Amino acid sequence: MRGLHADTGYLLYRLGLRSGQLFNTFLQESGLRLRHYALLRFLATSEGVLQRELSTRLGYDPSAIVGLVDDLEKLGFAERRPSPDDRRSRIVVLTEDGRGFLRDTDEAGLRVTNELLGSLAPAERESLHTLLLRVAEDGLA
Repeated sequence: MRGLHADTGYLLYRLGLRSGQLFNTFLQESGLRLRHYALLRFLATSEGVLQRELSTRLGYDPSAIVGLVDDLEKLGFAERRPSPDDRRSRIVVLTEDGRGFLRDTDEAGLRVTNELLGSLAPAERESLHTLLLRVAEDGLA
């Protein structure tokens, strides 16, 4: 019988938990959690996204998206605006304060990644990232 650490899925799960713990610790001072951070990072790559699309793209329950966006609006990091294509729909847009927060957290985010992947050489980190992108392509697209 195989040992638990021979199961790649389990290792990915455990590393995901550890990564989440590290990110949540670094975000603790801001009052945000990893889910907020992920939403902000996603918004930084767009000109505005429908809330329902955020749910699909990030893999979060639609009701969770509403609360996350509410939290980010209270902090001034995101705002809901009428969609230019359909005024009945709302898009979520990253604000300048949200962009500033992301710039301010770039270094801390790199420190978290470095702590998580500290045992890997730079080339190994790049290979791991490339492989994870390939494996996740279908699930994250």
